[in-house]
Amino acid sequence: MNTTHPRFTRFADFYPFYLAEHGNSSCRRLHFVGTSLVIALLAYTLASGQWWLLLAVPIAGYAFAWVGHFFFEKNRPATFEYPFYSLLGDFVMYRDMLLGHVDF
Repeated sequence: MNTTHPRFTRFADFYPFYLAEHGNSSCRRLHFVGTSLVIALLAYTLASGQWWLLLAVPIAGYAFAWVGHFFFEKNRPATFEYPFYSLLGDFVMYRDMLLGHVDF
């Protein structure tokens, strides 16, 4: 498993690396499911006012993503070194998958 990532100071430089770390379609699909659950949980929490559900948001997102990395990509998620860029990358890749710019 690759444990060393290059140093990034801009998201524009990070995103191509992020996409390269998600070359496996099963991993991308698991990310898509996890991000969909995060969006649904956030929407439901806002609508219902059941704020305790916010505790499930990181579990829903990271559980699917990390299964994709550890079992399909066989790499270490960049989240450990770039938490903000990785979170942003999840949502940008999600958008790009919906728009057809990144394959499912």
